[in-house]
Amino acid sequence: MSDASTILVLNVGSSSIKCSVYACEERSPQLRARVHCDIHDEGYRIETTTARGSLDTVEKLWLRADMLPWEDALSAVVGQASDVTGSRVAAVGHRVVHGGQEFFEPVVITLEVLAKLAALEPLAPLHQPHAIAGIRGAMQALPDVLQLACFDTAFHHTCPPAAMRFAIPRHWHDRGIRRYGFHGLSYESIVGMLPAVTGGMPARAIIAHLGAGASLCAVRDGRSIATTMGFTPLDGLMMATRCGSIDPGAVLHLLAREGLSQDEVLRLLSRESGLLGVSGISSDMRVLLASTAVEAAEAVELFCERAVYEIGGLASALGGLDTLVFTAGIGEHAAKIRERICRRLTWLGVELDLPANARHAPRITQRQSRVAAWVMPTDEEGVIAAHAHRLLAAASEAQP
Repeated sequence: MSDASTILVLNVGSSSIKCSVYACEERSPQLRARVHCDIHDEGYRIETTTARGSLDTVEKLWLRADMLPWEDALSAVVGQASDVTGSRVAAVGHRVVHGGQEFFEPVVITLEVLAKLAALEPLAPLHQPHAIAGIRGAMQALPDVLQLACFDTAFHHTCPPAAMRFAIPRHWHDRGIRRYGFHGLSYESIVGMLPAVTGGMPARAIIAHLGAGASLCAVRDGRSIATTMGFTPLDGLMMATRCGSIDPGAVLHLLAREGLSQDEVLRLLSRESGLLGVSGISSDMRVLLASTAVEAAEAVELFCERAVYEIGGLASALGGLDTLVFTAGIGEHAAKIRERICRRLTWLGVELDLPANARHAPRITQRQSRVAAWVMPTDEEGVIAAHAHRLLAAASEAQP
């Protein structure tokens, strides 16, 4: 594999495109820059930050009459990312939320693979369509470059069967109605960093990915054994705009008795619930923590209550707990949320170090605490780049 090549990692959303640029060095990919594109009605704003900290911002209006606005923006992001290192793009890695029953490890994207991923769009309607659009756009912009899909569901393939089954007739399970789990790339990232941070791989760990999307994962010896998200990313914890766990009977009631359509229920549960729905104020935890409104306090309380409840269940599945890790936007930056959660886990052996928690120190529990709690930044893009780097190295070694 040539050192003078680049790996791009794309994470495409409904109103933004994130691209991380990695140089292919001999042992591992090295981050060179991040390109972030915000898309709005009149155009798009591209912000490029290099690994050295220098910043470049470009405002553009829609100019390409032969392209849809979104395709125009993606083409500009890919071009900007390629210009950062001035070297050829060897691979593009894509974050794909749902891999279904078939994809348990990174896969080279072919037209057949793309069709299978598109068929999974109903299972992750907030994420999968944008990832598919990003893949198609990247394949069009870089037609001769290897495209790789990495899946948020793959990390949970190690869960025992009972942890991934619903109590429904077996033939529906066989048709794919089962628990999949998500945020796997984040969990894979944290597990990869744990030995260096904590001094070894803990036997029993719970990782709390708390952000706009939120979930927990029980990890035994580095492998997922249970997680809070299920068939779709709607399940489990309360989130920014997603409801989390809800009685299926309530959904049936909304459909049959309240007269809501399927699309209306989906919008209600995925875009109008969670922190936003309970507070009626905001989906942003920072706004709610700063608010004096009773409704904001109720939303924060429910968020913490759900997290504590699920941590207790996962600790039971592990047979105890050695390590608790907080990551993602809320987990990494909201000291008050970590404090509220940890104070309710003293029975489990969590003894919080308040000054360490306030400064977001890596370890936020006291030395005598039976359970060590940590704050660790996740790096999903780095995981994807590493997978692409290994694939390129293997292909290079296979060449005569």
